[in-house]
Amino acid sequence: MNASQFNNVFPLGSHLCREPMPSMGELRRDMENLKKHGFNLIKLQEHWMIDEPAEGRYDFSRYEELIAQAARLDLGVYLGLTCEQAPAWLWRKHPECRMVGRNGFGIAYEAQTTLPGDGKPGPCYDHAGARADMVRFITRLVKTLGRYENIVVWNTWQEIGYWSVHFCGQEICYCPNTLAAFRAWLKELFSDLDALNRAWNTRYGDWVDVAPDRIIGKYPLAQNVAWQYFMDNVQIAKVLKARFEAIRAADSLRRPVFAHKGGPIIGSGQDWTYADAPHEALLGEMYSVARHYDYIRSCNRRGARVWAAEFQGGPVSTGFHKGRVPFAEDIRRWMLTAVGSGVSAISFWVTRAEIMAAETNGFSLLDSEGDTTPRFEEAARVGQALNRHAELFGRPSWPGAQVGLLINEWNYQFCQSMAQGGENLARSVSGWHRMLWEAGIPLDFVEVSELDETYLTEKKVLILPFPLSISEDVAQKLILYVKRGGTLISEAAPGRVNEWAFGNRGEISGAFAQLFGVRQESFAMVREPADGAIWSPPPRTWGEYLPATMLEGIGVLAGHRLRANIYIETFTVQGSEPCLMFGAQVAGVRRAVGKGTAILLGTYVGHNGTAYPDQATRSAVAALLRSADVAGNNVGRLLVRKRTGPSKDAWLFTNPTERPITETISVSGWKRVEDLLGEQLPRNGDCINLTVNSLDVRVLILTK
Repeated sequence: MNASQFNNVFPLGSHLCREPMPSMGELRRDMENLKKHGFNLIKLQEHWMIDEPAEGRYDFSRYEELIAQAARLDLGVYLGLTCEQAPAWLWRKHPECRMVGRNGFGIAYEAQTTLPGDGKPGPCYDHAGARADMVRFITRLVKTLGRYENIVVWNTWQEIGYWSVHFCGQEICYCPNTLAAFRAWLKELFSDLDALNRAWNTRYGDWVDVAPDRIIGKYPLAQNVAWQYFMDNVQIAKVLKARFEAIRAADSLRRPVFAHKGGPIIGSGQDWTYADAPHEALLGEMYSVARHYDYIRSCNRRGARVWAAEFQGGPVSTGFHKGRVPFAEDIRRWMLTAVGSGVSAISFWVTRAEIMAAETNGFSLLDSEGDTTPRFEEAARVGQALNRHAELFGRPSWPGAQVGLLINEWNYQFCQSMAQGGENLARSVSGWHRMLWEAGIPLDFVEVSELDETYLTEKKVLILPFPLSISEDVAQKLILYVKRGGTLISEAAPGRVNEWAFGNRGEISGAFAQLFGVRQESFAMVREPADGAIWSPPPRTWGEYLPATMLEGIGVLAGHRLRANIYIETFTVQGSEPCLMFGAQVAGVRRAVGKGTAILLGTYVGHNGTAYPDQATRSAVAALLRSADVAGNNVGRLLVRKRTGPSKDAWLFTNPTERPITETISVSGWKRVEDLLGEQLPRNGDCINLTVNSLDVRVLILTK
C-alpha cells in the first residue's frame, strides 16, 4: 500500500510496537495475522533516544525491516515520532534545554524508556540548539524511512502535551527562552507596554519585567490566564510547526502529516460519567466516544480526515489493576459510534499485550499469547465492512450541523485559574452535547476564533455554555451573528468578567446586556436536588443557597419547566420578553434582534445532560431549538447519525435503551438498502422494519 492507495480505503490498523520491541519473529507473525484478518495499516512509534544513541550515529534498521515486511504484505505504515524521549547526549550538549518548573529549578527527569508518558515532558524546544538538533534528527529520519512508499502518514507528536504536573510535580516551562518567547507574543498582542498595563491593571516599567505569577494554587490573575493560554496554544503550536516543516521539507512524496492528541479538552478536558449501573455505564461509554470524536472532528479544518489513532483494544491495565476485558459487542459499538461522529480511520492500541511498566498485559486486541480473540475478530469484521464502503467512511463525509456549541479558549483558561467552580465549564459543555446527542440533533463544536462570515450564516443556533469570561470583541461577533439571522442561546452571567479576569460592572458584559435587553437583578446559588453535592461547595454561612427548584416557562417556553443548576440569575427586563420565571422574578429572556433571536437563560442548563437528568428539562431544550427551526433526526427511540456521499449514504441507528427496539424506517427514493454487516433487512415497499438490540448500533447503506 502506498500513499495514493491509502486515499481509497478506510484505514483499519493497530499499533504494532514501541520500544522495547518484542522479537522480530513475533512482530512478523502479528503483521501476517493482521493482514489475514483485513487490517490494512500498522503503526510504528520511533524514539529519538533509541534511534540516535550517540550524536550523529543513527540506527533505523529495525524500522526498515518492519516497514519492508509491511510492504511485502501490502500494509500501510503510520509512523509516529517521539522527540520527548531525548537522547542523553542532548542533555549534556545543551544543559540549558532542561525545562524549568514554577519554583525556578530545572526539571531533573530525563526519560530512559518509552514508559511512562513517552518521555514527557522532554527538553524545552524554545532552546535554539535543542530545536536545531531535533529538526536535524527528524530530517534524517524522514529521508531514510521516507524511501518506503508504504509509509502513508507521519505523526509529529505522540499525544501532544507535557504532562509535567503528573510526572514532575509542577507546571513548566519558566526557562529564560520560553519567558522571552512569552514576552515576544505579548508584544504582538498589545500595541505597547502601556496597553498591557491598562488591560492588566499593572505598572510594569519594562517588558523584561513581565512574567507569570508563580503563586502556589489557582488564582485568576491576568498574568496567569495569559501565560497558560500561551503555553497551551502558542508554545506547543510552535514546536508542532517546527516538526511539521522538517517532515514536509524532507519528504519528497509529501505524505499527510498530523499530530496525535491523547484526548480532547472539552471545556476543561475532563471526561466523566455520573452513572453506576451497568447499562448506564455502557451507555456512558458510547456517549463519551461520540463526544470525543465530535470534538476532534470539529477541531480539524474542514475536509480533513479524523483518525482514532489509539482506539482501545483490550483491558485497561495500571500496575496490578486489570480492568474489564472488552466483549466483541463493545468493540463494535465503540467503532460504529466513532464512525457516526465522522471518524475516517481507526488504529487500535495495541496489537498484542503490552510487556512493560504500568501497562503490562493490557490494552491489546490480542492476549499475551495466541493469534485471535473475539474482540480481535470483531474489529476485523467491522473494519472489513467499513472498507467495502470506503468512499463514505474513509473520507470526510460528515454532513455538517445546524447547531454549534461555542468553545472559548480564553474562558477555558480563566476557568482553569479559578480555585473553585471552573470545572463547571466542562460539565455544561458535556451536558449540552449529551442532551442534543440523545435528541438526535447533530452539532459541531465552534471555537469563537472561527466566528467568521461562514459561521455567521451556516449555523441556525449557537449555544454559549458557562460563559463567565468573554471579551467585548467576541460579544460583538455574536451580536453580528444574531443580527444576520442566527439564534444565540446563552447560559447565565455571560461576560461576568472580561478576558483578563476583571469583573464587569453590572456582573454582565455591557454588550450582552444590550443584546439580551436585561439588567441583572440578582445572582444566587441554588441547591442540587435532594441536597446533592456533585458541584456545590459547602456553605460558608446560612442563606447562601436557594432551595432546589424548577424554573417555569412562559412565552416561547410556555408549558415547559427547566431545572436550575449552580446559580439562578434574575433580570430586570429592558426591551426583551420573559421566557423563564423564578416565582415572580424573570429568570430567562428572549429578544428579537435584527433578523435573529437572542435567548438568555438565567441558570446553567447543560449540567442536566449528565447529572439529575429529567425529561422536563430536555423537553424545554427541544422547544427552544424548535423555535429556531431545528429538530432531531431520531426515529422513534433510535438515535440517528448520518454520513453522506454523492450517490450513497450511511445511516447509523443507536439503541440507548435496555431492550431491543423495532422501528419503521422510510427509505423512499433509495434504490438499494443494505445492512453494513450483512444482517437481514425485511423491506415493505418504501419502508424497512429495523430491529436494534440494546446498546447496539446498526448501519444502513443506502444507494441512489
